[in-house]
Amino acid sequence: MLEVKNLRKDYGGFLAVKGISFQLKPGDVFGFIGSNGAGKTTTIRMLATLLEPTSGSATLHGIDVIEQPMEIRRMIGYMPDFFGLYDDVKVWEYLDFFAAIYGVERRPQVIDEVLELTDLTVKKDAFVQSLSRGMQQRLCLARCLVHDPKLLLLDEPASGLDPRARADLKELIAELGRMGKIVIVSSHILPELADFCNCVGIIERGELLAFGAVKDIVRQMQPAKKLEVKVLGESGSVVEWLGSKTGIDSIEARDSETVSFHLHGDDGDQQQLLAAMVAAGVPVLTFREEDADLEDVFLKLTTGAVN
Repeated sequence: MLEVKNLRKDYGGFLAVKGISFQLKPGDVFGFIGSNGAGKTTTIRMLATLLEPTSGSATLHGIDVIEQPMEIRRMIGYMPDFFGLYDDVKVWEYLDFFAAIYGVERRPQVIDEVLELTDLTVKKDAFVQSLSRGMQQRLCLARCLVHDPKLLLLDEPASGLDPRARADLKELIAELGRMGKIVIVSSHILPELADFCNCVGIIERGELLAFGAVKDIVRQMQPAKKLEVKVLGESGSVVEWLGSKTGIDSIEARDSETVSFHLHGDDGDQQQLLAAMVAAGVPVLTFREEDADLEDVFLKLTTGAVN
């Protein structure tokens, strides 16, 4: 369990983090969302014992981050936005160096396991400077895993990656959550966070504006369900039919066959609407609820202001 209580960082009158609080349990993959300067990196560095909080507390499995920093460092893996890799060192040598620092036993076996987890086995004997940006990101993550940490702090891990590398990294982070690790991921790529994070926090100017499951936060900010219906034929008549019903707004014809709209109500109202459409002879091909739109929620909650 990671428990953060009223964590605050004040740089001589400049309040970078304003007393934020949240709890995470093993298996949680937490998406930490905010604009540049919002306080994400400052928070992560305090949890990584690299910055001392002005006030507040943070404990990982009952161990205090401030009072027992050396013990905490054995329990965390920290991947900063910008990291250095040593030239003229092979991938396995790079990992072996850090495994030795942590006093890892059975180092060759552990290194092979971490390379397999991060899909870098084929690059075991390659020099680190020969790796692509995506492979270097995975190597840095592998380095964070050699000592089997309880908490992973990943600051913008997808920065600079191409779509394929981002997809691979997303699946790897999800797997780490399934392994029971607590993972904190800061990112600007909001749609992807909704795919693999089970909870998110939105921070602006050092203040945590929202924290919880993605669907719960979206439901709070967007009480209406966002639905999409695809019909056989022209969508114009469907737009007109929906417009005559109560509890429906934001009706939009996306193309000649597809209409999106907001429905104010619960699952029962959604089922009744579909039944009414079929009874009215609307040629429905598909009828679905759209995925939670985390980006819309972020834009509604935040103003774009920075400290």
